[in-house]
Amino acid sequence: MPLNRLTQIRNRLSRGLLGFDAWLNDGLYSGSRSFGEAYGRVSERIQRRFRARGVKRLVLDLTSEAVTLGVAGGIVMLTLAQPAFNQTSENWLKAPDLAVTFLDRYGTEVGRRGIKHDDSLRIDEFPDILVKALISTEDRRFYEHWGIDPIGTLRAVTVNARGGGHVQGGSSLTQQLAKNLFLSNERSLERKVNEAFLALWLECHLSKNEILKLYLDRAYMGGGTFGAAAAADYYFGKNLKDITLPEAAMLAGLFKAPTKYAPHVNLPAARARAADVLHNMVEAGYLTEGQIQSALRNPATPVTRSRDINADYYLDWAFNEIKKLVDEGKLKKERVLVVKTPLDLAIQKRADQAVENVLRQFGDAFDVEQAALVTMEPDGAVRAMVGGSDYGQSQFNRATDALRQPGSSFKPYVYAAALSTGQWRPDSKVVDRPVCIGNWCPANYGRSFSGAMPLWIAVAKSINSIPVQFSIAMGKQLGETHDARAAKLGRAKIIELAHKMGITTNLVDSVSLPIGSAEVTVIDQAAGYAVFANGGKRAKPYAATEIRTGAGEVIYRHDTSEAPPEQVLSTRVVADMNYMLNKVVDEGTGRKAAVEGVRTAGKSGTTNAYRDAWFVGFTGNLVTAVWYGNDDHTSTKNLTGGSLPAMTFHEVMAPAHQGIEIKPMPGFDADKPGAKTAQGPAPTAPPPGAPAGALSRRSFEVLGGIGTLFRSVESPPPGRAAFNMINNSQSRSTSSQ
Repeated sequence: MPLNRLTQIRNRLSRGLLGFDAWLNDGLYSGSRSFGEAYGRVSERIQRRFRARGVKRLVLDLTSEAVTLGVAGGIVMLTLAQPAFNQTSENWLKAPDLAVTFLDRYGTEVGRRGIKHDDSLRIDEFPDILVKALISTEDRRFYEHWGIDPIGTLRAVTVNARGGGHVQGGSSLTQQLAKNLFLSNERSLERKVNEAFLALWLECHLSKNEILKLYLDRAYMGGGTFGAAAAADYYFGKNLKDITLPEAAMLAGLFKAPTKYAPHVNLPAARARAADVLHNMVEAGYLTEGQIQSALRNPATPVTRSRDINADYYLDWAFNEIKKLVDEGKLKKERVLVVKTPLDLAIQKRADQAVENVLRQFGDAFDVEQAALVTMEPDGAVRAMVGGSDYGQSQFNRATDALRQPGSSFKPYVYAAALSTGQWRPDSKVVDRPVCIGNWCPANYGRSFSGAMPLWIAVAKSINSIPVQFSIAMGKQLGETHDARAAKLGRAKIIELAHKMGITTNLVDSVSLPIGSAEVTVIDQAAGYAVFANGGKRAKPYAATEIRTGAGEVIYRHDTSEAPPEQVLSTRVVADMNYMLNKVVDEGTGRKAAVEGVRTAGKSGTTNAYRDAWFVGFTGNLVTAVWYGNDDHTSTKNLTGGSLPAMTFHEVMAPAHQGIEIKPMPGFDADKPGAKTAQGPAPTAPPPGAPAGALSRRSFEVLGGIGTLFRSVESPPPGRAAFNMINNSQSRSTSSQ
């Protein structure tokens, strides 16, 4: 086709498209103009016909605004309610179909989970004095409100304001039941919002008596008991129907703080609380002053019980693990199970006592309220678990469910990734110097830089710049030359290895990830460090060594039913890491964690503003991860990982290693029976993997790393006088925690 012909066609097509565009624009303009004129005429006609003035107009305007705000508010409320309603399901009210009896590692029964609520009593069979004691103390307007009690909430706010603290709670019984059925005890605005919506939902689906019965059946009552019927049997050794007025008052006092007022733990406090309940019954009009005098003069006396070892946090977690095995089809269709766990009650008791004692002695000085701990064997068998300071006050398991920043306790994953490249060894020279990625420049705990040093000293001193430099260097090994992009590639390798080692949470990739900004759980930290303790294999935490049916048939054994663990680190990398992490305990930030006579390795961690303090460590026998902090993420008073967490680690691990065969730590064959321990002279062999002819490790330390040259002196932070008085025999590390 001639060129002129093509040009003519193109010109015609262009003019046609321009004409169509003009027509479309004109049509839209004309249409919108016509619509506007029509709307104006209709509006004018409506205004003439329905013209309102004075009070009528004010009412119409207010009604219009109310409708508009109501629709907008309804949309907002529906949006907020959606997460709460997602907690419910068609069978939410049915009892769990699993009935699990748990045994410890020696075969002793330690608790039950699953079908554990005694629903045999109808609401009209509950003692009237117990029901009245509960309502008068917890929710006097229970039969009047619709799930949320604005009057009761306002009264509680007023009382708390006058009392200068948390004197009275404002949650209704329905809200408390919603929390027990669907939510955790985590203190957060989101949980309170969900609790309110679920309370409304319960009121719509159940009668008041049904709500009251569920509350009486399922509330935690201390001593490992759930429900008033179980509590009556546990504390008084009698059927709930047979309790007296003083006993009913004591039981009613347990609902809000079961551990604090449990009579087998603190009988004077339980009786004082029962007296308050009796006076509440008088104020509510259920009893007269004369009727309670006998109960006040003759308070309830519980049956004699020793303070049992309760592994409730452990059993809650173990029950969830068993449900996972059921969902995976590994337990056939059995629903009545007997599970032998790796739980060690001696270690559990020591862990509970250590956390309780440390918080009682130093909680106020350091302004810290919560703690969590997990002890496991190097293969992942969990021996003990502490999920918080008080199970009665909060069943939220901080060991398995709380996401917290690990600080420097995350660095071993960085160093393991770096050593896996083959470019670095413990004696490799590194330089502590300023390093920046964009506008972010990490600083050390002492706000100074130490210059050149061997890598093992950088690990022992918890230098912050080195992990960041490693992230950049690992990225450059992959061919990237730009620092920021190289760091991102390096962090991807770190995240990949951390997940392989046992971190199950989503690790947010940020420039500060190498120094511990991504959130993890305590149990994941224990699992990750177990890789170092077992020679490089993945150690998935587990709660069942053997599972039998109710008839005694074995249907599951962990050693045969699970796949062999994956090797995630080479033995060389494990040996190098264990040498350096042992130095953290011997000469670095974790000296308070040292276990006499047992080679110990680990890493401390402290986050920004002292919100989280960690120590995660191990021997050839056990791994323990310890965390201290506050639920609301408020700062502590200069609490570091090398202080209370390391002390708690020692208090748990030292007795756990008494009377047992001490296993060697991978990479330290000298730990075999008859060899010198970690607290003896350092090994004279060169560092693992050192070239032939290299100086011995001891010679290297003498010539290049005399400890005092790499330590700085720092005054103890405020609020630690009591801590230092008790621990003046142990010098405080001055490095980054």
